[in-house]
Amino acid sequence: MTPLIDTHCHIDVRFLPDGADAIIERAKAAGIVGMIAIGVGDDMESARSAMSLAQRYPLMIRAAVGVHPHEAAKFDDTMFAELKVLADDESVVAIGETGLDYHYEFSPRDLQRAAFVKQIALARKLKKPIVVHTRNAAADTLEILKSEGASDVGGVIHCFSEDIAFATEALKMNFDISFSGLVTFDKAKSIQETAAWVPADRILIETDAPFLAPVPLRGKKCEPAFLVHTAKRIAELRGVTFEEIAKITSANARRRFGLKF
Repeated sequence: MTPLIDTHCHIDVRFLPDGADAIIERAKAAGIVGMIAIGVGDDMESARSAMSLAQRYPLMIRAAVGVHPHEAAKFDDTMFAELKVLADDESVVAIGETGLDYHYEFSPRDLQRAAFVKQIALARKLKKPIVVHTRNAAADTLEILKSEGASDVGGVIHCFSEDIAFATEALKMNFDISFSGLVTFDKAKSIQETAAWVPADRILIETDAPFLAPVPLRGKKCEPAFLVHTAKRIAELRGVTFEEIAKITSANARRRFGLKF
């Protein structure tokens, strides 16, 4: 079984009140050897939970902590103070996900931008990569990454949903491109074109669990074990074997996040 690394999954208590152990065991059975557990929410509970998982499973899970653009309106000084402490822990390998979401706009755009800028500054201070969420906000996302010097630490454009033009600019700023189950959807032509085009040393894969389960499991609650289907689809798009995609994406994840597994 060829090992895979899920570079973005939400497996904390916010989504799994009964615990993550069964999810993790199914992931192992599917060949998943590593995960980045994303800790974001309307307080720091999800961040603490992601860190706890990373500490319980040090040979399989590392954490990323931050404030999602949906919760940017709640990102006050108290949250930021705790985030700075949590982010400095050795179990945390990245800051985020952070960024801009102009599709839902659950938080005002100006507050999203302010939260994004703060977290980029924190990532630069700690010398840790940034996990970027961007939806219907391509121009502002790229402008902020550029103006705030995000290329100093780089990171990942997670759950990629843009086009080759956007990916080109992100790559120039030291950001890898990560593909989720979206790439398996029939209508996702631009995403598929980008997945076929991205340089081999800059491509990552993820589930974004519990969201966006890939075909043929679309509609189910997604989990890291489903990563196999996304990897297979990307292999088809690139005209290579599943084993090759697993090898290069796992190597890229280890490089980007400094993983030991």
